[in-house]
Amino acid sequence: MNASLDFTVAIPTYNGANRLPELLERLRNQINTENIAWEIIVVDNNSTDNTAQVVKAYQENWQCPSPLKYCFEAKQGAAYARKTGVEVAAGKLIGFLDDDNYPVSTWVAAAYAFAQKYPQAGAYGSQIHPDWEVEPPENFGRISPFLAIVERGNQPLFYDPIKKLLPPSAGLVVRREAWLESVPENPILTGRVSGNMLTSEDLEMLCYIQKAGWEVWYNPEMELYHKIPSGRLKKEYLIPFFRGIGLSRYVTRMANVKPYQKPFLFVLYMINDIRKIIVQILKYGTKVKTDLVVACETELFLSSLISPFYLWKNGYLNKANKL
Repeated sequence: MNASLDFTVAIPTYNGANRLPELLERLRNQINTENIAWEIIVVDNNSTDNTAQVVKAYQENWQCPSPLKYCFEAKQGAAYARKTGVEVAAGKLIGFLDDDNYPVSTWVAAAYAFAQKYPQAGAYGSQIHPDWEVEPPENFGRISPFLAIVERGNQPLFYDPIKKLLPPSAGLVVRREAWLESVPENPILTGRVSGNMLTSEDLEMLCYIQKAGWEVWYNPEMELYHKIPSGRLKKEYLIPFFRGIGLSRYVTRMANVKPYQKPFLFVLYMINDIRKIIVQILKYGTKVKTDLVVACETELFLSSLISPFYLWKNGYLNKANKL
């Protein structure tokens, strides 16, 4: 599809029937968009609840100049849902909002304005505030960025590829042109689904955009609130979550690396991961099992260490876009 609109809001969702209404209301009430031609697309990623009916009910009473569309993606995984969103989008810019991301009323206007000011930005992330259902532990700030909480001040920030730091997909805006020329047809990471704990599919996508020469930025004017239920602060959720991030690490670490550099960096990363694990054990002792934040960090370091072996053993590195 040729981009004929200025902006598309793409909402990948799985069983989001209870979470979507607040997000759709917030999008319906966006301001300062009179001169922006934009649309909203809900990408239903094989939901088993009544997500489709919720969207249909909104469509029937949608008194808003920006159309609300629905599409279905049967292949489970956030990467597939985002890819479908890009394929059906009519916007030159595509803003991804998860169904638990609630943007302020100027989010669309701020997203569009940033693209005009920074034409080399192939992707840029939002300022994401947490909306906790219950208060997290005191030291939770050390790991909160992994839960798509991004508060990096009130000035635009350029993500330098050397620093290996990138924004999450929640509240991320991508230039359709940058995606189409950079992101491969079959990425290695596809997102967490039943039986597959690997995550970081959004970071893999951004690595390819950076590798193609596009800039990645943080735009503090695009503010949103990320609703985080109490279940996501429990060990049963967090340990497998951090294990998935760690096991995916080799892909994102090597995505921008030239082939001849990989053996050298492979060794360096292994040494550094082992160093982190030793420091963690010496520093915290038994807390590596009893303190939630320390346990999550330790799981991340251990899983990062075994990441290349896990990916190789399970066939991920034999995919078409192999490292």
